[in-house]
Amino acid sequence: MTTSMLPAAPTWPPSTRTRVALLAAATAVGSIGLAAGGMAGPLLATELTGDPATAGLPIGVHVAGSAVGALLISRVSTRTGRPAALALGYVLGAVGAVVVVAAAAGAGFGLLLVGSAIFGIGNAPVFLARYAAAEAGGPDARGRALGIVLFAVAAGAVAGPNLLAASGRLASSAGLPSLTGLYLVSVVAFLAAAATLLLLLPKLIVENVRRRSDIPPGDTPVSPRSTLAAGGVPAGVTTTATATAWRAVALLAVTNLVMVGVMAVAPVHLLAHGHGPALVGGIVSVHALCMFAPSLVSGPLLDRAGPAVVTVVAAVLMAAAGVVGAAGAGDGVVLLVSLALLGLGWNAGVLAGSALLTASVPVGERLRAEGRGEVAMGLAAGGGAPIAGLVMASGGFAALVAGAAIVVLVVAIPVVVTLPRRFGEPSQG
Repeated sequence: MTTSMLPAAPTWPPSTRTRVALLAAATAVGSIGLAAGGMAGPLLATELTGDPATAGLPIGVHVAGSAVGALLISRVSTRTGRPAALALGYVLGAVGAVVVVAAAAGAGFGLLLVGSAIFGIGNAPVFLARYAAAEAGGPDARGRALGIVLFAVAAGAVAGPNLLAASGRLASSAGLPSLTGLYLVSVVAFLAAAATLLLLLPKLIVENVRRRSDIPPGDTPVSPRSTLAAGGVPAGVTTTATATAWRAVALLAVTNLVMVGVMAVAPVHLLAHGHGPALVGGIVSVHALCMFAPSLVSGPLLDRAGPAVVTVVAAVLMAAAGVVGAAGAGDGVVLLVSLALLGLGWNAGVLAGSALLTASVPVGERLRAEGRGEVAMGLAAGGGAPIAGLVMASGGFAALVAGAAIVVLVVAIPVVVTLPRRFGEPSQG
């Protein structure tokens, strides 16, 4: 497929550029707050209880809070619109960070878990914003808009962990435990992201007023949801579209399952083979960059080549990650390549799955479907880590990455052969 055979990227009107830019800015700022849940939470749990076995509990309730947050934001979005609902998620995340700080200051481990669960809600808008961008980009540029917002997450992936030392000094100067510093950063980041999203509200209100003024007197708009409730089928909604939506959810789930499962045990495996913390941290950082940074390229590729092609790319990259990792499970350089490929495959899989979900669901059902997609990713992440631990304990890291490659191919092949080549085209099954 040559470049000349691919459709040219459309030109966005100023309103679309503004909307995507504000979504990306809010996501970049909000993603900085995510580092606290992954880094400081386990350390705080161990510090408060003195038992390393409790380190994983804050992450567990954090993931659960994120899943609840996705459903909450999706439900609220149907009444208030996306910007206000995403802003609410960030505000609740900031409240959770304050609760965690109070727990660390002396309230105890139980409150830490409560705060971590509420804090997890702030994780949801960071990733749900990609759906808002896909909708703003329109049928011809979903991938480009989605890629811009997903790329913005890279800001937090890079900046957040590097604030650990500086934020710790800030917390100590305020008489708080140093590990609460990242949570203080999260409060500021989440509130700033919420404020940025609220800049979209006046524009949204104007668009709604204009849309209603276009409805002839006496006519009442009928939403797809109300039509379905009455037993009918909205125009354009088919069983094929429903099947495509479920394929998109399956693609999102398996992509996250494989990535989280491998990354849950990769640092432990690297340390066990004598690699120092600096090398392990560097490898994990490269993996994180590969998850988000390529979005500026993979997003437009999705628009121009189609979801089936990008899904193939995702499957090939993740399968290659398994083959490379299994071939050199103890070599740091080999694992660097393997985990970089894994990050690139996750990027392509999430982009393709997210855009497909938005494209295949009617507007009235889109928000609920997106919430289900996020919950599927969360459940996959929650199950991926313990499953990976069991596989590694019984067969080693090589067996884990090889098995992950097989899982990707088993799911991706039937999905690919039934996907449309372009958004808007009918699928094959």
